[in-house]
Amino acid sequence: MLHGLAVAQVYNGGGVEAGVGAAGAIQGVGSGNLRQQIGNVVNTALNYAALIAVVVIIIAGFMLILSLGDEGRKDTARRIIIYTGIGLIILLTAKIIVAFFIGLAQ
Repeated sequence: MLHGLAVAQVYNGGGVEAGVGAAGAIQGVGSGNLRQQIGNVVNTALNYAALIAVVVIIIAGFMLILSLGDEGRKDTARRIIIYTGIGLIILLTAKIIVAFFIGLAQ
């Protein structure tokens, strides 16, 4: 019986240089500087958030139509539409700010 025996694997790969080379071959990776990459990620996230906000407004519109005279549900749907509209304005402002700073980075 062997006690205290440690077994280690040996890596014979190309190391960090080969990994960086392989990552550079991936479509879209490594094009542009870091600020542009971060800006692209933020813009994509803001686009998805704006899309979700539009869907929420549509759902709240259906809630408003289908409230059938219930004032509580009407008020809830109106608040959802107002708050989501404010959120959309904030998202658009954020997109303008991100575009401004990406423009400064170039």
